[in-house]
Amino acid sequence: MSRPMPRSVLIIGFGAFGRLMAAHLAPHLAVAVCDPAADPGNTDLQVVQVAGAAAFDIVVLAVPVPAFAGCLRQIAPHLRPGQIVIDTCSIKQEPARLMQQLLPPHVQLLGCHPLFGPQSARPGLAGQRVVLCPLRGTGWRRIAAFLRHRLGLQIVLSSPEEHDRHAALTQGLTHLLAHAMRELAPHPKIRTRSFDLIMEGLDMVGQDAPEVFHAVTRGNPHMPALRQRLAQLLSQG
Repeated sequence: MSRPMPRSVLIIGFGAFGRLMAAHLAPHLAVAVCDPAADPGNTDLQVVQVAGAAAFDIVVLAVPVPAFAGCLRQIAPHLRPGQIVIDTCSIKQEPARLMQQLLPPHVQLLGCHPLFGPQSARPGLAGQRVVLCPLRGTGWRRIAAFLRHRLGLQIVLSSPEEHDRHAALTQGLTHLLAHAMRELAPHPKIRTRSFDLIMEGLDMVGQDAPEVFHAVTRGNPHMPALRQRLAQLLSQG
């Protein structure tokens, strides 16, 4: 007999992305929030402490990569068997390793990387993509079905290693270019349409928090080789 769809979710970390998730999940699930680093502020959602994590079917970790290990240690004693713990980090290998190492074996684990943020999701979530990296348990299948059918997301299944290898090019390099182009500002008044289109794309990541930039450019183990290859190609131009 199949297990029922989870009905409640605790979002730990109530920054910009945590708020985005809460807004889209609240019509479908009982949503509560917890932010150990800050006061969640004005919200109609239930606000709980870390010690209350066991009351929820799903625990979503929406904290910056530098705070991730500490968050895992905080919640580990408060998790019950069968819960699904999901991370939303922009890199996957190190968070996956930490979850498997620091969280008890009786919880299910799912790596998740939404390939969108508050800026790109303004028109809505339908058609946006999310990467899922199943780590432990089968509950991820129900999560995938919910994301696909209720929120209209496109699901990309991956291993953590495959994710980081691809993301080094598609995300890490994009953030590096956005950073470099900011340093070259102001932009010239004589420019082509192709230049404008490139800048529009780079501007989408240029407003990301500094910890996101650091995670995707420094925390991804595949970035050093890509940086070296890029430098070689530029020197040949």
